[in-house]
Amino acid sequence: MLLAASYLFYGWWDERFLFLIVLSTAIDFCSGIMIDEGTLSKRNRIKASAWTLISAIAFLGINWDAAEIAQKIQHPIGMQYCGGVLLLVIAGNLLYPLLANLPEARRRGVFLFISMAANLGLLAFFKYCNFFIDSAEGILTGMGMHAADFRLNIVLPVGISFYTFQTMSYTIDIYRGHLKPTHRFLDFALFVSFFPQLVAGPIERATHLLPSILHERKMNWEQSMRGCFLILIGLFKKIGVADSVAIAVNSVYLTQGDVTQLDIIVATALFAVQIYCDFSGYSDIARGCSKIMGIELMTNFRIPYVSRTPSEFWTRWHISLSSWLRDYLY
Repeated sequence: MLLAASYLFYGWWDERFLFLIVLSTAIDFCSGIMIDEGTLSKRNRIKASAWTLISAIAFLGINWDAAEIAQKIQHPIGMQYCGGVLLLVIAGNLLYPLLANLPEARRRGVFLFISMAANLGLLAFFKYCNFFIDSAEGILTGMGMHAADFRLNIVLPVGISFYTFQTMSYTIDIYRGHLKPTHRFLDFALFVSFFPQLVAGPIERATHLLPSILHERKMNWEQSMRGCFLILIGLFKKIGVADSVAIAVNSVYLTQGDVTQLDIIVATALFAVQIYCDFSGYSDIARGCSKIMGIELMTNFRIPYVSRTPSEFWTRWHISLSSWLRDYLY
């Protein structure tokens, strides 16, 4: 039920984005098991392959916005994408025996690389592809060479940074021996796509969130009330403070008339309040919704503006991201 709700929530913007999260889920589910155990059961291979293929057909090959059934099959390019996914799945299954028989150290490294390449590839393509194209065109133009316009009409998938970071931490923790992989595909899919924190964080770790998903959850009155309280705090931060302050900030930043130095200083200070209440408000709403369902999410902000030093500030601001960078990048 939660997985269906999460996919519905995420696909509400654009159902095509759902295929990306399914692809990331399938790759990291298989990679995690292969890193730790070196073998993937036939049942799990079938699950991951079928889930990926069905998702490709459903979210790439069908136009759900079409008014008539006859119009629902998209332009042939949609079916070409499905054909590409089919070839990818076939290639993965054919290469499985070869990869499974690699020496342990090499096999672990190969599947960690597959996980990193898939997730970072998705992130780089959707976030930075046009940036690199523009940079290349600028260099060629500066050299006196004509550069055709190769910009792609790319829509950035909502929350792609959050779930790619989350799945990468899963395979890295398994590689380091800090975590054992799960064999329950649907539960892992929920870990990747859990809707309260999918689009605005916090970036959860498998060591924290996955046990809450795998174990039986029970709702109780006290926990639900705490969750509702967090939601109310988040709504107050977002609507009562951030959205209200944004009006004053925009009146300065977007004005075409003269503004004083004092106006700019005050607007900048208010913008700091706006961005904090906006982001932390969403996090509080996510934590509240999860708490009602019996799942605890980590605290993402701890009053960062009372920090005395820059280093202390980064231990209080977007904690899930700063701790992720500390543990997995540095």
